Amino acid sequence: MGLSTILALGSAGAWAQSDEDELTLAYGDQRSVSIAAGSVQPLRQAPAVASVITAEAIQAMGAADLDEVLESVAGLHVGRAANQYMPLYIFRGIYSQFTSQVLVLQNGVPMTTLFVGNKGNVWAGYPVEHIARIELIRGPGSALYGADAFAGVINIITKSSADTPGTRVGLRGGSFGSADGWVLHGGKLGPLDVSAYLRVGSTDGARSLIDKDAARPAVTRAPGPINVGHDAVDGNLEVGQGAWRGRLGYKLRSHVGSGAGVASALDPVGKGRSERINGDLSWTEPRLAADWGAGLQASVLRYVEQATTNYVLLPAGTTLGPGNGFTDGLIGGPNKWERQLRLSGFATYTGFSGHSLRLGLGHDDLDLYKTTEYKNFNPNYSRIGTGSFADVTDFSDTLLKFMLPQRRRVDYAYAQDEWRFHPDWILTAGVRRDHYSDFGSTTNPRLALVWSAAYDLTAKLLYGQAFRAPSFNEQHSINNPVLGGNPAVKPEKIRTAEAALAWAPSEGLQLNLSLFRYAMRDIIRGAPNPAAPPANLIQNRGGQDGHGAELEAVWDASRSLRLTGNYAYQRSVDEATRLDAGYAPHQHAYVQADWAGVRGATLSAQINHVAGRCRPAGDARPPVRDYTTLDLSARTRLGASHWELAAMLRNVFNADAREPSLAGSGIVNDLPVVPRAAYVQAQYHY
Repeated sequence: MGLSTILALGSAGAWAQSDEDELTLAYGDQRSVSIAAGSVQPLRQAPAVASVITAEAIQAMGAADLDEVLESVAGLHVGRAANQYMPLYIFRGIYSQFTSQVLVLQNGVPMTTLFVGNKGNVWAGYPVEHIARIELIRGPGSALYGADAFAGVINIITKSSADTPGTRVGLRGGSFGSADGWVLHGGKLGPLDVSAYLRVGSTDGARSLIDKDAARPAVTRAPGPINVGHDAVDGNLEVGQGAWRGRLGYKLRSHVGSGAGVASALDPVGKGRSERINGDLSWTEPRLAADWGAGLQASVLRYVEQATTNYVLLPAGTTLGPGNGFTDGLIGGPNKWERQLRLSGFATYTGFSGHSLRLGLGHDDLDLYKTTEYKNFNPNYSRIGTGSFADVTDFSDTLLKFMLPQRRRVDYAYAQDEWRFHPDWILTAGVRRDHYSDFGSTTNPRLALVWSAAYDLTAKLLYGQAFRAPSFNEQHSINNPVLGGNPAVKPEKIRTAEAALAWAPSEGLQLNLSLFRYAMRDIIRGAPNPAAPPANLIQNRGGQDGHGAELEAVWDASRSLRLTGNYAYQRSVDEATRLDAGYAPHQHAYVQADWAGVRGATLSAQINHVAGRCRPAGDARPPVRDYTTLDLSARTRLGASHWELAAMLRNVFNADAREPSLAGSGIVNDLPVVPRAAYVQAQYHY
C-alpha cells in the first residue's frame, strides 16, 4: 500500500474531512476505481479488494520503475526469475516460474504474450513518468476479465491530455551507468485532446555475483556477475474527442542481458530483444439513451521476442555424455512473433430500480504466427559438429525447432448486476463464459456483498472463481527431451473467498483488514511421462491451498506528515504433500513516511521487510534469508522557477537481499537483487 495505496474498503468520510491537507492534495484521486466493476465507482463500494496508486503518489515515493511501485502493495511481492531477471508478480503466495497467473493490462487491454502467457520474458522494466494511475485487484477477476485474472489484475492507465497540461522534460542518471531522458506533453490540437510521451534510456545493470550455477564445476563461469544491462525506448500517443479515444504504444528493449542465464548458467554473451507495438480505438457513451450506456473497443498488439546474440545455455567445455563435448558451449536462439486482435463491446442498463446491469461480449484472435530457432545441438542434445559458434544451424524451416506457429480464437460473453437492495447494502453478481478454439469452454462466476455499516465503517464478503489458460509453450513445445508440451492440458482453476473490513476511528486514521482463502486445482506443471521421451510432460497435476490476511493503515499525523504501512501474511501448501508450496514470503511488511516541507520540498522513507520464504518439497536447502531494505527520496522545486530536482537512494544499508532460485536450478545461493543505488533527477515544466 504505502502512501500510494488506499484500499477499496476505504471510508470516504474520513478522507473528505482532510481534503485540504497538503499531503492529501498531493496524492490525487485515490477514492474511485474502475477495475473492480468495469465502470467508475467509489473505492469503498468496489466489489473486490482493490487498490489505487496515483501519479502523485508514485512521484512522492521517488519510484522510477513499475516494480518499485508494486512492491508497496499489500499482498503483492515482486520476485525475480533467473531468466533475464524478469520480475515475478507474486500475489498472496501464488508463485510460478513465469507468474502467468497475473493479468497485466494497459488501459484495460491485456499485455499478455502467447508463448508463456505472461507480460513477456524480455521485460527489462517499465517507466512510470507517463502513468496516470495504477488500479489493482488482489484476488480473482475472471468473471469480468477472463483468462489469467487468477491471482490478481494490474491495470496501468496512461496519462491523457488532462493529466499532462503543458510540456515536461526530464533527465535521470545514477548507479550502474543508468541514464534516462523523457518528454511528456498534453494539450489541444484543434478540436482534439492530445497527449504524447517519449523516453529513451539505458543501463549496464547491477553486476551482482552468482557464486554457483547450473554448469558443471569444471566449466562454470561462477562466481561471476549477472548480465542485466539493456537499452530502452518507450512511446505513447493518445488522441481523444468526445466519446472517442485512440491510443498508440511502443515499448522496445534491446541488448537485454540474459540475467543469471536462460538455463541458470551464467552467460555474459547472450542478448535479447523485445518489441511491443499496441494500439486501440474505443468509443464510450455512458448516457447513450434513457437508462442505457454502451461502449466498443478494438485493439491490436504485435509482439516480437528475439535472441539478437544467441544465448550460451551451458558454457564452453560442457560435455553431455561420452564424445558429446561442446567447444563453445550449448548455444541456442529461439525467436517468436505474435499478433493479437481483440474486439469487445458492452451495454449498461439502469432502468430497473436499484439495479445496474452490465452486459458484454468479445472476440480475440491470438496468433503466434512465426517462430525461428538457431542452435548448435540436435533435439536430443547431441552436438552439431564440434559444438562451436561456427556450428550454429538454422532450424527455422524444419520440424526440429522448439515450436511451430500456433493460433487460438476466443469468444466470450459476461453479465453483471449491481443490486442496491437497501441504502446501505449492494450485492454484485457476475458470470463470464469463455470459449477457446483449442481447449473448450470455461465459466467463472463471482458474488460480492458490500455493507456500508456507518460513514466510517465498510464490510465486504466476496467469492469468485477464475482460470488461467495454458500457454502455447505448455501446449505445443516440441523437440525438448526434458519437458514436452501437451495439447490436452486444461486451464488452471481457483476458488477464492474473502472478507474485508475498513474502519476510520478518527479523522486522520484509517485501518483496513482483508482475509482470504483459496483453493487452486489442475495446476499446470511438468510431471513424469510414462511414454518417454520426453522424460516429463506438461500436465494438470495437483493443487495448492492458501489462506492469509492483509492489514493496512494510513495515519495523517499532522498537516505535513503521513505515515502508511501494510503487513501481509500468507500460508500456502501443496495439496498432495500438505507441505509448504515454497518460494513466496509468508510475511511481507512495508512502511512509508512522507513529509511535505516548505516551498514544495518533500521527503520520503520506505522500509520493506520480506520474510518466511520456505523451499518447496524436495528442496533440502535452508529457507531463503529474510531481508529488510530502506529507501530514501527527496524532491524540491527551485524557488518560483519551473525546475524540480529529486534524489533517490535505494537500499541505503546495502542489505543482502535475495530472491529464491528454482529447486534443482543449480543456483544454490539464490538471486541477489536491489543492491545500494543512487539516482538524481531533474524536470522542467513549461
